[in-house]
Amino acid sequence: MSVAVRVIPCLDVSSDEQGRGRVVKGVNFVDLRDAGDPVEMARVYDAEGADELTFLDVTASSGERATMLDVVRRTAEQVFIPLTVGGGIRATDDIDVLLRNGADKVSINTAAIARPELLHEASRRFGSQCIVLSVDARTVPAGEPPTPSGWEVTTHGGRRGTGIDAVEWAARGQELGVGEILLNSMDADGTRAGFDLRMIEAVRARVDVPVIASGGAGEVGHFVPAVRAGADAVLAATVFHFGHFRIGDVKQALKEAEVEVR
Repeated sequence: MSVAVRVIPCLDVSSDEQGRGRVVKGVNFVDLRDAGDPVEMARVYDAEGADELTFLDVTASSGERATMLDVVRRTAEQVFIPLTVGGGIRATDDIDVLLRNGADKVSINTAAIARPELLHEASRRFGSQCIVLSVDARTVPAGEPPTPSGWEVTTHGGRRGTGIDAVEWAARGQELGVGEILLNSMDADGTRAGFDLRMIEAVRARVDVPVIASGGAGEVGHFVPAVRAGADAVLAATVFHFGHFRIGDVKQALKEAEVEVR
């Protein structure tokens, strides 16, 4: 486990009708609603003590990429905490563009499933510390072929299964050189029912790189169990965006549980 647990707000960024970047949030990646301006939200989270920020381009088409680059650029000019950006990355040149526009790390999902060698190429070119493997995992639906762990990797916001075992894929990502695993529970996403502790424990048992737990945070009391299950960082969106509680509340709860925070 890393020296101190990180608390990370996640901003899912889309483009509105005027071509502006907006933060959106829903439940299980559907019924998205507007949550605010990403640059302004980033500024607030920085002031509140966020350790990092994660931006995910939820549309990731070529038209949206310009919006995301503008958001990253403007945010990097105003905040001084690390920015991780994901969505629409298909090649190492895409990573290069994001890093040159202010991203500190990139999160890769679908492109790595299509061509795992991309993770190795990216980690060699930019360094493992810049490359995050995003694992969007769900319970294998009844009637579909099971995986060894019971979870499978998905694409398209958790709606399309791949048949790839999620725990094995995280371990493979480490072998290919990634510096972190962003472990997203698609079953729990937006439900506010708590992190998937069993999944965190299973991945923690297979990898040595930091694991970022994502999906399901609904109350301050959910974060400590995620850390005890093996998470090195905890990520949330809805609860922060809509003011259910603040980053300082999470850090206080972690401190009270004798978890070291930044």
